Amino acid sequence: MAQPFFIGVAGNIGVGKTTLTRELAKELGWKAYFEPVIENPYLDDFYKDMRRWAFHLQIYFLSKRFQSQMEINQSTSSCIQDRTIYEDVEIFAYTLHQQGSMDDRDYQNYRDFFSMMTDHLRPPDVIIYLRADVDTLLHRIASRGRDCERTIKREYLESLNQAYDHWASSVSKITRFAVLDSTNFDPNHDRRLIEETKKLLARELIIQPSLLNIRSNPSN
Repeated sequence: MAQPFFIGVAGNIGVGKTTLTRELAKELGWKAYFEPVIENPYLDDFYKDMRRWAFHLQIYFLSKRFQSQMEINQSTSSCIQDRTIYEDVEIFAYTLHQQGSMDDRDYQNYRDFFSMMTDHLRPPDVIIYLRADVDTLLHRIASRGRDCERTIKREYLESLNQAYDHWASSVSKITRFAVLDSTNFDPNHDRRLIEETKKLLARELIIQPSLLNIRSNPSN
């Protein structure tokens, strides 16, 4: 039997990853793996004091993501993952280190831990990078109304976007990588984002369009 597909959905806070992962998995009948945000015991403290809690938060996300990917490694079903393990080190830990919220010792320890973990993992067949400008991200973050996210600063989102753009130039060494701009798509109400993603999968993974149920003229 052919190996099942494994898709990673990457992107900044508020860009629409979770919605795309949920709706695409539902439509294709694939298993979805979501980022453990709501139940994260460090997130509230992190946004109040990044320097104090950055390392703890990143270790929590890394361990949970590793658990998910071990399940994906053993799965016989095709899967979609909301944010990949590579973003933990190349985007978030990197940015926190750059801005001084994670010191050199913790950052190097974290990278070493990450390297040992990823040696045992299957990379996604393709990573879809959802991108949006910072104004769009701030609007979507405000719209979903999570208390812990009310203090997220524009500068932090700008730094993350810059890290994503830098990562995009090198991640192709790991796996296929495709960028999808979601600025003009409302992830919660616009079917065009789903259809554009399916067309991208057909192109990148050579999946027959009929298997993805691609619509020629999707409505909002």
